[in-house]
Parts: sequence; C-alpha cells; structure tokens
Amino acid sequence: MGSFNVVADVGNSIVKVLRDNLCPDIIPQPEMIGLGSPAEHGDFKLTLFLYNIIESGEFRHNETVAISSNTVGFPPLSLDLYYLLTAHSTSEISFKTADEHRILGKAMQVLFDNAIMRGPNLIGTLSEKNEEIRIVIDNLPFDLMMKLWTFPNVPYKLSVSYQVGPVYIDSLKTRSIGRVLEIGSDKR
Repeated sequence: MGSFNVVADVGNSIVKVLRDNLCPDIIPQPEMIGLGSPAEHGDFKLTLFLYNIIESGEFRHNETVAISSNTVGFPPLSLDLYYLLTAHSTSEISFKTADEHRILGKAMQVLFDNAIMRGPNLIGTLSEKNEEIRIVIDNLPFDLMMKLWTFPNVPYKLSVSYQVGPVYIDSLKTRSIGRVLEIGSDKR
C-alpha cells in the first residue's frame, strides 16, 4: 500500500527499468527516456505517457482494514494505470521508421522480461512498502488507439499501450471500534 505518490512512483520505476536496459546500446543517454506526452517529446527518444487511470475494484469500499486493536481503516484505493509507450527518432527520414521500430521492439522486450516488477526495480513508496506491479500489453484495436491519439496537429505515431497495476493508495480515513465483550465468560 502506498501514499498518493505511488502514481508517480510507478511511472518513474518503469522509466528506471527502461533506462537500465536500453542505455547506451539502443538509446545513448538515460535522460532520453522519460515520462512525457508523445506530442511534446522534446529530446526524448522514448516516452511513457500516462493516459488513463481506472479503479481496479480489487477492494470494495465497504470493507475495513485493521490498524490496531481499537481502530480500523478503510481499504486502499486500488488502481490500474494505462500508459502509451512511443519511440521518437531524429534519424534521417530513410532510417527514422526503422530506428523507432528498433527502439519500441527493445522497450517491449524489456517490459515483457520485467512483467512483474519488485524489489530494486521499484522507486519511492513502491520500494518502501515492498510492493510489486504487473505490466501487460493492453491490446487496443487500431481504431481505439486512433481515438486515444487526440493530440492536435500531431500525426499518429506507432505506440504500444500498457496496463500497469494494481497499485494502491492508502486511505487516511479511520474509525474507532468498541470493545467486544464475551457473553457467558462471567465466572462466579
């Protein structure tokens, strides 16, 4: 379970794994891989763009979690995060597409090989709480991918969609519970 920072920690953890495995062979510098919109990629050669967050329903809102003997907390907010992974090349036009395909292919291989991220691959709250996250390709049909690509004046670029989760944001809401007395334990 984690703090509200967990959403940022997931993206940064994925970027860390990509940087560790793509640099310098595929992408020369780690700073060329980052969180960002495919439409405003700047100097990035590979962007990871969070485009949707959905409650995963792993916990129900009416459940409680024991915090202490007289306090219960509400369950964490359970989320699935959806990302677009997009390659950007500055190569000459005759090599640009092949370069982007190579970058995407290697990035997909890395995420496949790290489909369950845990331990040293995680950053921040995820690492502190010893969490694990699952990364799977979200096989969106092309027409949905085109609807998703709503960046004005930016032509579509080949991208891959990923579902990542579940991730948890702890609830700060608690309530006290009364002490339960045993009936029939009175020994006279």
